[in-house]
Amino acid sequence: MDKIRTGLNKFLNLLAGISFGAMVLLTCWQVFTRYILQNPSSWSEELVSYLFAWMALIGASVVTGERGHMNIPVLAEKFGPTGRKVLAVFSEVIAFVFAAVILVYGGIQITVLAMGQLTSSLGVAIGIFYIVLPLCGVLNMIYALLNIIDICRGKEV
Repeated sequence: MDKIRTGLNKFLNLLAGISFGAMVLLTCWQVFTRYILQNPSSWSEELVSYLFAWMALIGASVVTGERGHMNIPVLAEKFGPTGRKVLAVFSEVIAFVFAAVILVYGGIQITVLAMGQLTSSLGVAIGIFYIVLPLCGVLNMIYALLNIIDICRGKEV
């Protein structure tokens, strides 16, 4: 399980890093074209906004894998070790269901719906940029399952 988690983390961190690097370069290009060439680049601005969304969702998947999502420790501290384990598994089940329903199912619906629309500057189907929703949903589901297995084994992530 640790190899799967480590491999996913490395891959997702690489993707997020590439996305961030591309955003920096594209933003510098925007500044150059706007102030030096006096001819703003609209396509790069649009691409940066989509890359930002991708980077944020990929980062959210990494946070899910690290069990860094929001929790309320005041409630968990009132229970013993077994109660805390049950609450931890319950929170992972909630994260799994959210990912399955909202990100995967809803993401597929919106992706299919948006395939007929084109972006204003890039001329690419908007659905291409929405594919990240179901992809990250599947990643979150995998991470939630790995977290549940680790919690049940008594290993804290």
